[in-house]
Amino acid sequence: MARLLIANPWASGVDEERLAGVRAELPAGTELRLTSASGEATEIAREVAGQVEALYVFGGDGTFNEVLNGIDATTPLGLIPGGGTSVLPRALGLPRGSAAAARRLAGDARPRRIGLGRVNGRRFGFACGIGLDAEIVRAVDELGRRSDGRRPGNVVFAWTGFRTLARHRYRLDPMLEVTGHARAAFALVSNGPSYSYAGPVALHAAPSATFEGGLDLVAPTSVRARDIPRIARYAVGRGDRASARDLVYLHDADRIEIVCDHPLPLQADGEDLGDVEHAIFEAERDAVTVLVP
Repeated sequence: MARLLIANPWASGVDEERLAGVRAELPAGTELRLTSASGEATEIAREVAGQVEALYVFGGDGTFNEVLNGIDATTPLGLIPGGGTSVLPRALGLPRGSAAAARRLAGDARPRRIGLGRVNGRRFGFACGIGLDAEIVRAVDELGRRSDGRRPGNVVFAWTGFRTLARHRYRLDPMLEVTGHARAAFALVSNGPSYSYAGPVALHAAPSATFEGGLDLVAPTSVRARDIPRIARYAVGRGDRASARDLVYLHDADRIEIVCDHPLPLQADGEDLGDVEHAIFEAERDAVTVLVP
């Protein structure tokens, strides 16, 4: 088996027409395997690691996360955007369109070794969070999927975020401890510069984070209604996090420990991992090989 394409037919941007377009751009002879259940992409990646010339993945952030948790360090990964956001391939410089991304991967792509994060042993590619953002992810999941089986889009996600803040009356007090540093209201951990995207706009919790470095943490000490405009400026990459008095900020960390006052939601790459009281974040440098333009 020279090359393999894993595709998730339930991802927001995957349908028969787009899949045909992706396959037409990939090298001739690339085999196809469709996933049908949660965790299956991890099993396939583990099965073919070291056995294929390249492994392409067409799906969303959840599918990419599954593959990262099964792949080895040397098998080249080509990530093709097929989700509502598809943060990781876009942060790596690939086009948002699936056929265009596949064309770049099959053409002049080069291998690049990047690091990953781990939270309580589970790998993540671009971002992880405890508290508010994970609570929003869970609330969106609870809305269910649309009639076509896809997850809600960016507008619904943003509206759910505002509703979640409103439930807290736009007030978040410290409820976790970043061990050895300070208490905070919630915590965002970045493995790369882009935490998420709002349409075409990249959101940067920690714009200094790199895929070759360690982990960056941004944790507001507390949140009030008056703080929301400042937090919004941080989200689009503005503001000096290192000197901000209202943030716990760590850059290029190999290990971060967080202890919560009570169980709080945890998410990794947009996937709900349940509630935790204790989380260990670790940087896994030079963890995987990805194909980039």
